[in-house]
Amino acid sequence: MNVNFFLKRLALAAGLAGSFVLSGCAVTPSVPVTKQDVFSAIYTEKPASILVVPAINHSTAAEASIYYSASIAQPLVEHGYYVLPIPVTNAMLQQAGISDGAQLADVPPQRFEQMFGADAVLFVTINQWDTSYYVVGGNVTVGLTFKMVSARTGNVLWNFRNKVVVDTGGGSNNGLLGAIINTAINTASQDYFPIAQQINYQSIWVLPFGKYHPSNTVDATLNSRHEFNQVAEGGQGR
Repeated sequence: MNVNFFLKRLALAAGLAGSFVLSGCAVTPSVPVTKQDVFSAIYTEKPASILVVPAINHSTAAEASIYYSASIAQPLVEHGYYVLPIPVTNAMLQQAGISDGAQLADVPPQRFEQMFGADAVLFVTINQWDTSYYVVGGNVTVGLTFKMVSARTGNVLWNFRNKVVVDTGGGSNNGLLGAIINTAINTASQDYFPIAQQINYQSIWVLPFGKYHPSNTVDATLNSRHEFNQVAEGGQGR
């Protein structure tokens, strides 16, 4: 992969993010660092297979977790990871009475390795999935927090927060009333799948490449040219 292209994509994803939350030590902003410096745990453990569990939905949109679940596998696969089939995973968990990721908060990560053979587990919390409508415009705001945990050691391998605001304002040649009507229609009929897909792609681009990507481990030495806003989180466990 062209390095300049990768750096541009990484900078774009980071720039659109609300903030980074990373395991390990905080790195002084504006000091160039490599991806291995920032995401050392994932380079150490090298997870190849990922179990995506149901989202923890803190938003008011009941269908938010469905849109997330339907759009997360593709970016992970394109990034070089094997994703355990999400419909099969969800069906197995539902048989055990589990439909929300919050119900898995106290499950030891190693249990997921025993049950599914996964190297890592990806948890997501949906913080926002809000539709806003006002006189001259409207928007849809989606905010997610990602956390990847090792199914072998329980270490947090990767944390990331991201938020996307999509403008649903409706331009009109019929004046203010026409704009209001168009905005109301656009906001009410917004297709949320592309929004979920957009935020998932942006977030996964920050993740180091997986085992099945040609740039796996090669990206470890790339310098990030973006000034990360980083917060230390302690590194171990959940």
